[in-house]
Amino acid sequence: MEGYCKMCPVCNGRGCRNQIPGPGAKGTGDTAIRNYDKWKEIRINMDTLTERREVCIGTELFGRKFSAPVFAGPVGAVNMHYGEKYNDLQYNQILVPACGEKGIAAFTGDGMDPQVMISAGQVIKSVQGCGVPTIKPWNKEMIDEKLRIAKESGAFAVAMDVDAAGLPFLKGFQPPAGSKSVAELKKIIADAEAPFIVKGIMTPQAALKAKEAGAAAIVVSNHGGRVLDQCPATAEVLGEICDAVAGEMKVLVDGGIRDGVDVFKALALGADGVLMARPFVNAVYLEGEEGVKELVDRISAELADTMAMCGAYSLSEISRDMLYFPKN
Repeated sequence: MEGYCKMCPVCNGRGCRNQIPGPGAKGTGDTAIRNYDKWKEIRINMDTLTERREVCIGTELFGRKFSAPVFAGPVGAVNMHYGEKYNDLQYNQILVPACGEKGIAAFTGDGMDPQVMISAGQVIKSVQGCGVPTIKPWNKEMIDEKLRIAKESGAFAVAMDVDAAGLPFLKGFQPPAGSKSVAELKKIIADAEAPFIVKGIMTPQAALKAKEAGAAAIVVSNHGGRVLDQCPATAEVLGEICDAVAGEMKVLVDGGIRDGVDVFKALALGADGVLMARPFVNAVYLEGEEGVKELVDRISAELADTMAMCGAYSLSEISRDMLYFPKN
């Protein structure tokens, strides 16, 4: 249907540019396209003159172990943007348990309907807190209520996608919602009483602000190009942000990451893990729970294979010199 995701064979932003409602990016659609393209421009240095060992792609985040450094990204209003087959409640009821069964976690979305966060909290609680409720930058009263739901879910971490400040429904919200100062964010993080992840970081300066506010992790993200046209790609800024953070908090990244090879590139640039949203949406819509499981298996196998071919047998052995950056 018009405006819905076309589930293109290659999800590169070209087929849905400037389609909102729909899954497209804002304005020219350049940012979503750039997100995808810049990962593909990075090449990988192969090295098989190494001692052969078993590859381990397991990781740990805030004391919880995961089978791979891959997380399902938060998505909201799926029935508006992807099709009427599911609403947000139904989508999370499929996604969150399926991710948990495969040893990873899903970030859940937020929306105007209070039931979205309530339902997300319930399904996260049903999988022993293996999920990350992601709160929009609402006004204080709404944030307090959503933090209460997150606490009751037992979620191992809580997130806020501060870049959602650019979404139209937030811009006109009353009481005012949107951007947060360091002082405001510090109060929110203190009230969360759980490791707090700030999503929507695109500069070293913003990363250091999040650190000052007490964030345990950040997500390098431009919201898939949906909030600001002509942003840099996340692949272009990830390295300098990781350098600025210098290991003092966890760094995750999203935006145009489509396979295990892209995951390897992100880790080599310094990320601790990645978020993938649209691939998981497509997996749920096409094959439900089994689609999610198959996607996790494929990404994991691709990552493990790439690591072996570069002589990295654990995530800690992946380094930036395993990447090749063409000069033209």
